Amino acid sequence: MPKKLFVTILMLSCLQVVILDKGTGTSTDDSLNIVSTGEKTAAYWLAQARAAVEAKANRARNTKKAKNVIMFLGDGMSHQTIAAARLALGNENKKLSFESFPSVGSSKTFCVDVQVADSACTSTAYLNGVKANFLTIGVNPNAKYKNCNDNVDRTKWTSSIAQWFQNAGRSAGIVTTTRITHASPAGAFAHITDRNWEANVNVSSGGCDDNIVDDISEQLVNGEVGSKFKVILGGGSENFIDSSFTEHGVSGMRSDGKNLINEWTSKSNKRSFVRNRSEMMAVDPKKVDQLFGLFHSDHIPYHLETVSKNEQSIYPTITEMTMKAIDMLSTDTDGYFLFVEGGKIDHGHHATQARYAIDETIEFSKAIQATVDRVNLDETLIVVTADHGHVMSYSGNAPRGNDIFSTAGTADDAMKYYTLSYANGPGYFFNRKPGARVDPATQQSTANSFLFPAMAPNEIETHGGDDVGIFATGPNAHLFTGVMEQYIIPHKMAYISCVGSGTTLCS
Repeated sequence: MPKKLFVTILMLSCLQVVILDKGTGTSTDDSLNIVSTGEKTAAYWLAQARAAVEAKANRARNTKKAKNVIMFLGDGMSHQTIAAARLALGNENKKLSFESFPSVGSSKTFCVDVQVADSACTSTAYLNGVKANFLTIGVNPNAKYKNCNDNVDRTKWTSSIAQWFQNAGRSAGIVTTTRITHASPAGAFAHITDRNWEANVNVSSGGCDDNIVDDISEQLVNGEVGSKFKVILGGGSENFIDSSFTEHGVSGMRSDGKNLINEWTSKSNKRSFVRNRSEMMAVDPKKVDQLFGLFHSDHIPYHLETVSKNEQSIYPTITEMTMKAIDMLSTDTDGYFLFVEGGKIDHGHHATQARYAIDETIEFSKAIQATVDRVNLDETLIVVTADHGHVMSYSGNAPRGNDIFSTAGTADDAMKYYTLSYANGPGYFFNRKPGARVDPATQQSTANSFLFPAMAPNEIETHGGDDVGIFATGPNAHLFTGVMEQYIIPHKMAYISCVGSGTTLCS
């Protein structure tokens, strides 16, 4: 770089800092009351560093077998999402519950055939231990997308860690804030070449015979793995019933005359089906062998929506569902596997509605903290991760403590720009006008549903290809460190809990 150009850039950078400081009328620290007096000294940071190093060095490892494994999956919970959630909690010094876990790593999220993954191929990886093709669930890479024969070819099926636990005589369950037949939870029990085949009408419209190819709902209710789940909690009742039936005031999607909910409950008088929070909370785990809860015809609404509409009595929070699931599974003295998905994080990002995505991340964190407080970490392994990232960025030179949902500075067009923005998505249309950006100063950006700006026009924002974090605590949590392939995750959980056909701690 020419010396003159370097000096010019350096001067401009310094000028930018001066302008930012002058813009507040005072120092960054004093104006926002975020920085403590101690933070202004080197001694403070040196003491903090020493304490952190000593805590890490002196931490004893738990090398026992895990009786229970709980996997938390933040759908689309990128590193940027986690960082933004800290700010939404209050300031940069805040932590989400799982950020205090002793072991941290990251995983590579690509599918076999594409660079940037979806929730189907990734669920096959982190639950089945096999990399798969884009949009396929519970089948190996030889199974082609939408191939009818591959759905029923058991040589192409993969098995999940939920099944490994069941085969070992231990219990399993799934919890999600999305449809229970959505891609992430389906990875625990389904084998399908198109993640969208959640009801029989989707199979037939996809060109396959729905009398031969079982849809995801059918596989949950009558399948080898799904039918044995001790607890199933989420949304999506429309996929389980024919159009002649209704649940939650909505007609079903099916065209085969079936009511799979009734089929499920009819198999045992020790099974309980619940439709809302009150019914779920009233279930006594000592009197019920299996619990099935569907709380909405589609996905469960965003937490912020249920609060704004005062619907907390209708829809359980992810924390409440998780606690009920643990109550149910804890009746099995041999141990259990529980999969919990914070699925609405992903939905908020797809809509470029960052407030929803960040709030769902915070709710997800609360469920994890409640779990840490509830279980015995001496015998329970907790693993927190994400399936893929998103293209939300967190940028600018905003002062410490600045509202993460507000603007971060002034761009070259003399208008402010938001701290959060997306590489693509529907926010493009909302924040553009012919030849220019919409001035953020004229926008009402405080609404929960506000669409943050995007660089490229897309009806739905895409996933990101970045690595995602892994956070672990409990027995042998130290195995979840370093950069790993996503498909290794369930094999490590199986090793620690002594299930499956691979190498285990017990063998």
